[in-house]
Amino acid sequence: MAQWNQVQQLEIKFLEQVDQFYDDNFPMEIRHLLAQWIENQDWEAASNNETMATILLQNLLIQLDEQLGRVSKEKNLLLIHNLKRIRKVLQGKFHGNPMHVAVVISNCLREERRILAAANMPVQGPLEKSLQSSSVSERQRNVEHKVAAIKNSVQVSGQMQMLRKAHYYQGDKNSVLMNQELLTLQEMLNSLDFKRKEALSKMTQIVNETDLLMSGILMEELQDWRRRQQIACIGGPLHSGLDQLQNCFTLLAESLFQLRRQLEKLEEQSTKMTYDGDPIPVQRTHLLERVTFLIYKLFKNSFVVERQPCMPTHPQRPMVLKTLIQFTVKLRLLIKLPELNYQVKVKASIDNSNFLSSSRRFVLCGTHVKAMSIEETSNGSLSVEFRHLVSLGCHMVTEELHSITFETQICLYGLTIDLETSSLPVVMISNVSQLPNAWASIIWYNVSTNDSQNLVFFNNPPLVTLSQLLEVMSWQFSSYVGRGLNSDQLSMLAEKLTVQSTYNDGHLTWAKFCKEHLPGKSFTFWTWLEAILDLIKKHILPLWIDGYIMGFVSKEKERLLLKDKMPGTFLLRFSESHLGGITFTWVDHSENGEVRFHSVEPYNKGRLSALPFADILRDYKVIMAENIPENPLKYLYPDIPKDKAFGKHYSSQPCEVSRPTERGDKGYVPSVFIPISTIRNDSTEPQSPSDLLPMSPSVYAVLRENLSPTTIETSHRGYSAVVDTESNLVDFFF
Repeated sequence: MAQWNQVQQLEIKFLEQVDQFYDDNFPMEIRHLLAQWIENQDWEAASNNETMATILLQNLLIQLDEQLGRVSKEKNLLLIHNLKRIRKVLQGKFHGNPMHVAVVISNCLREERRILAAANMPVQGPLEKSLQSSSVSERQRNVEHKVAAIKNSVQVSGQMQMLRKAHYYQGDKNSVLMNQELLTLQEMLNSLDFKRKEALSKMTQIVNETDLLMSGILMEELQDWRRRQQIACIGGPLHSGLDQLQNCFTLLAESLFQLRRQLEKLEEQSTKMTYDGDPIPVQRTHLLERVTFLIYKLFKNSFVVERQPCMPTHPQRPMVLKTLIQFTVKLRLLIKLPELNYQVKVKASIDNSNFLSSSRRFVLCGTHVKAMSIEETSNGSLSVEFRHLVSLGCHMVTEELHSITFETQICLYGLTIDLETSSLPVVMISNVSQLPNAWASIIWYNVSTNDSQNLVFFNNPPLVTLSQLLEVMSWQFSSYVGRGLNSDQLSMLAEKLTVQSTYNDGHLTWAKFCKEHLPGKSFTFWTWLEAILDLIKKHILPLWIDGYIMGFVSKEKERLLLKDKMPGTFLLRFSESHLGGITFTWVDHSENGEVRFHSVEPYNKGRLSALPFADILRDYKVIMAENIPENPLKYLYPDIPKDKAFGKHYSSQPCEVSRPTERGDKGYVPSVFIPISTIRNDSTEPQSPSDLLPMSPSVYAVLRENLSPTTIETSHRGYSAVVDTESNLVDFFF
């Protein structure tokens, strides 16, 4: 089923997540109308290739024109208007930067796969459960209710302020009339005094409630959002709630400024008329100081990093920045006031205060000062996005954390407020080969601490529980390759980490995860896992997304799974001894009924670059003695016919050997890659590749019966063989 069709069938809570990342950069109307065409393009490759991105952008606009022609015939005025507007926006925004549209669309497709993976993985780990607590949503509703109540109270307070006029009497009046008017004046004065005290009491109550709200549940909600952002950056559930926070912050700011103006009006009233015991001179100054302090506090907490630093070339690896490569970061002010539009300039810099040595310092180049704008975003937030920042520096260490700081100044209604915020800690690298270890540092930091600025974290990295780490490992697969890990796969990873067949939820060290070699291996756990992620991403992604690769299963477990299955049943698993390797194991029976298992040497990215894995499974042959080569792979575990599972992924129909012709092909025979293995006797010593050349007589006899002499001669020149000493199979490519 097409990806977009699957998305539309999701539950409403997942659809709300999808809605969050579609905006004017890539409208959902285009995603819907051009769903199939969009999914058939390689947007990720285009995000790193300007020529390819330019072609895809032109084709996208052509596709839009075709849709416009279709809807014009249907006379759908609203859709015609929207498509014309969208086309104009896309052409204007991305004409000079076509790679950016490729990045945007690639990110949207990846987030869709991530949400689909989350929807298909109902089991939640401890981190995700903590982020989705019912008490959190209850607190959100409580914050919104209290903010609305405060806003209403401020409006009522304004209505309570009543101006009273003083009466002055001139001329001669009889004493009776004067006494009567004095009594009336006293009543008015008493009423005025009561109203002033009542207004000040109400204002004091509002200030107290606002202070309590800001110091309590509002700051808790902001802190929770920051934690959700941390988890989302390492592949966890998509975080949301910033728009709700913006609404609360904005309403509180408007209420506090309104309260400030009311206090100023009280001073005007007191100047025009005062009396003994007037409460305004006594209470107003203190209240004004408290309101001003709350405004400062609200603004200082409203300046946030909405999207953490990330290189567009590696969207799934935020907070890892390579020197001389541009990265992006987005800031938002949660207080959205029209008076601030284009008036707030933000300056970006790298915090080097943690490093005494000048050789470890970094500087930012590019456009590092920009103004915040409301018009820049579709949701109307006051934000700014830095798109062309570049870091310069040297002596990069993948366990060395840095922080990018952002400074600005707010001048509003006579107040000047200096604001500063920082990104989550980032890791600087000088070579892409450092990226895997740098990403491991980012994972460990964000899973194990809520502190957003502990730059000396790796001086003494804390422990992480096994259950938390396994949950994050599943997130790596769901965010990077579109499908998370199930409980059986996670159990195998736990076994690798703890070297135990069963495990309890103990604690793991940073060294165990990323520094110490696995038992009997020359690589660490993370190096092994990262190589598998890279293999899936580049060579077997469709098979992984379809769920046909069991992947993480030990040799012992695979034999238990296969031993009772039909001959020819096989499963796919990742190699435990080869980095970035995948192999298949099948079961058959000997003449005396003995169950036998056969595994081929793992295929790595070099071999899979020559022949797609699905084609290998289709064309794979095995030779036993003088028998005719045949494909032993019949059923994907547990009992799925091979062609039913992988048929749609075959790159072409099986190639038949053809003979030379006398036409324009100059007599050449098309070359064919055929993966072939031979099963040797257990008593035979493993052969080396040099022992296999030239071609053995038995193999030549079999080939002579099935292939033409020309084909054998052509294949023999490029003949190669690899021996798998563990599986007793020799794998050939012709």
